[in-house]
Amino acid sequence: MRLKEGDIACSLGTSDTLLLWLNKPKTITDGHVLCNPVDDEAYMALLCFKNGSLTRERIRDDAAQGSWQIFNELLESTPRGNFGNFALYYDIQEILPFVIGDYRYNKANDEISRYSSKEVEVRALIEGQFVAKRAYAEDFGFVIGRNTRIIATGGASINKAILQVLSDVFNSPVYILEATNSAMMGAAYQAKHGLLQNNCSFDEITRCLPELTLVCQPYDDAESIYKPMTIRYRKIIDQILKKRSEQKHI
Repeated sequence: MRLKEGDIACSLGTSDTLLLWLNKPKTITDGHVLCNPVDDEAYMALLCFKNGSLTRERIRDDAAQGSWQIFNELLESTPRGNFGNFALYYDIQEILPFVIGDYRYNKANDEISRYSSKEVEVRALIEGQFVAKRAYAEDFGFVIGRNTRIIATGGASINKAILQVLSDVFNSPVYILEATNSAMMGAAYQAKHGLLQNNCSFDEITRCLPELTLVCQPYDDAESIYKPMTIRYRKIIDQILKKRSEQKHI
C-alpha cells in the first residue's frame, strides 16, 4: 500500500480494515498497535470491523433489488448528512464496538424501527460504517491532516459512490491501486527492504511502482457535516453499550 505518514489504508471486504500510520499512539483497549514495518520510529494501528461487505449486500438486497447500480443511485440521491438520520448495522457480533443488531435514529436522535425510504436506509448504512471508522481512528491518536490520503482496496473499492462517502467522512482524497495481488507484491518489496534497508528506504525501493489513482475528493462542506456526526456516533455507542450492560444485570 506504500503508506506514508498521515495516510490511511482502508480495505473494504467481508471485513473492513483500517491501517493507520501513527507516531505516538494512544493506549486503548480496542484494536491493535503494531510496529511500523517501514519506519523504526513509527507505529501502525490495525482496526478490524467484521460487518463489512456482507452487511452492505444485505441492505442492497433489501433496498435495491440486489442491484449495485440501484444501490448507488439511491446513495447518490440523498444529501450528505442524510437529513439527520443515522444508523448502525451489525449482522454479527462486531469487534469495534462489541455490539450486534440494527440501530436506527432520526434527526431528533430517537431510536426507530425502520426508515420510510430506501434512499435514507442506504445512506444511513454507508455513512454509519465510515463515521465509525473515523471515530476509532481518531481515538487511536490519528490526526486527519491536509496531506492525509486514503488508499482503498478490497472488493468494494471498485464502487466509486461508496468511496465518495469515505472521502467525505474523512475529509480526505481517496486513491486506489492499479496493481492486482497487492498483498503478494507488498510482501516481496518488504523482503527486498529487509535485505537492503541499510542502503535505501522503503520509499526508494517502491518508487518504481505505478502512481496511485485518485478517484474521489471530499466536497467543501464535508468536514462541517461529518465532524459533528463523529461526535454524535460516540454518544450513540455509549448509550447502546450502557443499555446492553443494564439489560445483562436485569
